[in-house]
Amino acid sequence: MGLINRRDVFIEWGDCDPAGIVYYPRYFVMFDNATVALFAAAGLPKHEMVTTYDIVGIPMVDTRSRFHIPSRWGDTITIESRIAQWKRSSFDVEHRVFKGSDLAIEAWETRVWVGRHPNDPERIKSQEIPQDVKTRFD
Repeated sequence: MGLINRRDVFIEWGDCDPAGIVYYPRYFVMFDNATVALFAAAGLPKHEMVTTYDIVGIPMVDTRSRFHIPSRWGDTITIESRIAQWKRSSFDVEHRVFKGSDLAIEAWETRVWVGRHPNDPERIKSQEIPQDVKTRFD
């Protein structure tokens, strides 16, 4: 199954809408942070990874989610993140959010490993993901 990173997140008042539940776009910030934490758990802190592999980053190109249970101000949720699939220059991340033992959210991202375009440094271009990166998640 590979590396799974778990991250506890305390729900702040600013995360919530007037109904007192987490405003759904805030979850995508949490998922982005969880992906960065997953790479750090694999020994690839983002600030070092960008330099080591001469990439611009790992931008998200697709996402979706399924919400089962709302979270409210004062709750602590646990986000479990893992790489679901590696492709040549992209990869899929799966997040599962728990409130206690209850599954609250399932979310998926597709991200691309990108560097500067060789002919135009103002643009980005996908690159093949190095095998040693993938191996760190086994």
